[in-house]
Amino acid sequence: MAAEVVKQLRKTTRRKFTVEEKIGIVLEGLRGEIPVSELCRKHGIQSSVYYKWSKAFLEAGRGGLTKETSRDANKQEVLRLKEENESLKTAVAEIILENKHLKKSIGL
Repeated sequence: MAAEVVKQLRKTTRRKFTVEEKIGIVLEGLRGEIPVSELCRKHGIQSSVYYKWSKAFLEAGRGGLTKETSRDANKQEVLRLKEENESLKTAVAEIILENKHLKKSIGL
């Protein structure tokens, strides 16, 4: 029972780091100005937590450099692209009709 109380107490008093704080800690570690063990003591985290954050940070960066970034188009962009598509289809149809007309006029 006491172990459960201690566990619950630790869970409720655990510090939650913001994304910006995590990035700052990881960047500070990557600079290499102080040892990781000292950095972890300074911020009150386990070294395993630092290395987990560091790995996630580097993987995300690698993904950003190797994969094409994609995003969802908003409604206005979709409507604009649909209008542009229709306009281009109309232009192609007009060119095809003009081409056929010219071919008929020269006897092809």
